[in-house]
Amino acid sequence: MISMAVNKKTRHRIALLLFGAYLILLFYFLFFSEAMGRSGTDAEYHYNLTPFLEIKRFLKYRDVLGPEAVFLNIFGNVIAFMPFGFFVPMITKWHKNIAYVTLYSFELSLLAETMQLVFKIGSFDIDDLMLNTLGGLCGCIIYHIMRRIRSMYHGIRKKKA
Repeated sequence: MISMAVNKKTRHRIALLLFGAYLILLFYFLFFSEAMGRSGTDAEYHYNLTPFLEIKRFLKYRDVLGPEAVFLNIFGNVIAFMPFGFFVPMITKWHKNIAYVTLYSFELSLLAETMQLVFKIGSFDIDDLMLNTLGGLCGCIIYHIMRRIRSMYHGIRKKKA
């Protein structure tokens, strides 16, 4: 009988490869994607330091901006950082703690937002910082839920064997 199980080392390598691909895509969308308004032609600094200001604006003018823009601004920022929160505990032995992963999500988001401000690509937005951090937290929670389900499944399989 051929086993479909993948050993731990191979799973780790696959996770590292996927995490690297994710970071490359994230970097592209944050700094180069014209579809995300990263044309680089604007020579002004744009920033928002008031929490929930942009979120409220997107919700208030949702009819004018369109549902795609609202979804991308609010949920897109959360979804974009969920893989980070999922992969960090998967690829490291010592950073499985939800608080640490959330802090790392905040730090990566702060770095990205600061780089956008410095290089005048997009804008520094405190709302994006909060939503990205929430995404990292959600990804980490999903990782822990899946890990618990996997361990329960393996426990049931061992009892049957």
